Amino acid sequence: MDKREPTIRARELGESMRLAMVRAGLNGVRACARLGWSKSKLSRMLLGTRGVSNADLVAFLEVCDVAGDERGRLLEMCAELRAPAWPRQPGNLLPRHLNTLIDHEAQAVVVRGLDMLVIPAPLQTDDYARAVVSSDVTVPPNERDNRVVAKLTRRQFVKRETPPRCVFYVHEAALRLPVGDARVRAEQWDDLVRMSTRPNITIRVVTAAQGATAGSFRLLEFADYKPVVCVESETACQFVDAPDAVAAYRAVLAALAETALTPDESRAFVAGLAGPAGLADPACPAGTAAGPAGPPPRDG
Repeated sequence: MDKREPTIRARELGESMRLAMVRAGLNGVRACARLGWSKSKLSRMLLGTRGVSNADLVAFLEVCDVAGDERGRLLEMCAELRAPAWPRQPGNLLPRHLNTLIDHEAQAVVVRGLDMLVIPAPLQTDDYARAVVSSDVTVPPNERDNRVVAKLTRRQFVKRETPPRCVFYVHEAALRLPVGDARVRAEQWDDLVRMSTRPNITIRVVTAAQGATAGSFRLLEFADYKPVVCVESETACQFVDAPDAVAAYRAVLAALAETALTPDESRAFVAGLAGPAGLADPACPAGTAAGPAGPPPRDG
């Protein structure tokens, strides 16, 4: 098989294979000797730069003594290497794509994106995240705590020792949407103001006056891999890494950089939402008397 650019799925499978070798006490030389493979073949599989056939993976799992649920998980992952999206699991299972997204956010060196309806997950407070999960009719009540913990895990990557550079474009609708009660929203707005002072975090408000824009997405950039765009819906999460598609999302971000409020204007806008006018009628359409209009959008 030819060498290729590693996709997000191939990298995930390769990392799972590497961990299986560690658990089995095998290094690359010993694993290749047992499998009859060249070292370059195994190395490229682990890096995600070579496809993995079902037969090769079955042989690998036997050598590493992987069985049960983990064996089934890796075989399923292999079968889905070329699928465009992770299906969201029904019932009480944590969405598989969320674990993948958490893993890649932890490795990213630059994170940029647009959020249209809710505050970006890496910036959500505990109570705001709980309110978002509670409103999701697809999540059983007894699984809500697990979902909240999973969401809040995403908050940690912006605070790690060497954090990524983050630019979050947040639409005015996401800031005004009545999630939780007045206290929850006020605490979320206050926390956004605090987070915006971190040197690695830039928050920019996209006002309603700007009109239509793209849907929500996140662009992740890495030191050693090509960039990936995450587009999440109610039933699936699509990870896009085709160069032309990534370029299109870069163009959206470039346009937003010209039209969104500046970081200082955005901080003032969010701080103003917590005042009496901002809390008077959270259901009131943006741009009416129910909150500060904020500075006018910058010219493009």
